[in-house]
Amino acid sequence: MSNFIKNANWRYATKKFDATKKISKQDLETLKEAIRLSASSFGLQPYKVLIIENPELRAKLQPAAWGQSQIVDASHLIVFANITNFGETEIDLSIANLIETRGLPADSLKGYGDFMKSKIVTLPEDVRNTWASKQTYLALGNLLNAASELKIDVTPMEGFEPAQVNEILGLGKLGLNATLLATIGYRHEEDATQHYAKVRKSNEELFINL
Repeated sequence: MSNFIKNANWRYATKKFDATKKISKQDLETLKEAIRLSASSFGLQPYKVLIIENPELRAKLQPAAWGQSQIVDASHLIVFANITNFGETEIDLSIANLIETRGLPADSLKGYGDFMKSKIVTLPEDVRNTWASKQTYLALGNLLNAASELKIDVTPMEGFEPAQVNEILGLGKLGLNATLLATIGYRHEEDATQHYAKVRKSNEELFINL
């Protein structure tokens, strides 16, 4: 069995974190790099990632996350937020980054930039926001896999009130919208959930071979 599969079997959505255990700076940087290297549509990364350690701020956010204890007990809280009304400005910035990183002439990428704009900017704003929000799930996947390799627990959360989180963090003023939360840290020995058998569909139920 590969290490990847072993790690996937090891991880679970932690219900109770050990509040006394903190993630090292080195491991946190590794997790940040895993998120940064995540795949995204056109490589545009139409989101921002907030990493919150401040206990007072997390206490304010807890009621907006249905009172879940992980928000305050985990080592860090991560908020994935899509960029709202993603458009030409953001695409131009991405193209500029591509030009600088790869040392390419600007003229060679004009057609590519125009193509991306034709596929994204022309979409209605609500559709663009939905598209951007979906990209955060790809970044979450990278976080889950990297954390399991480091034996760091992650609880992905859709159980929260985005409007409240946006207000508390002032995301609207930044052109952002909270789409996902993830708490990271170390499981408490009293968390019985860690001993539960992992329940998933069988291969026959899940996969369709054509």
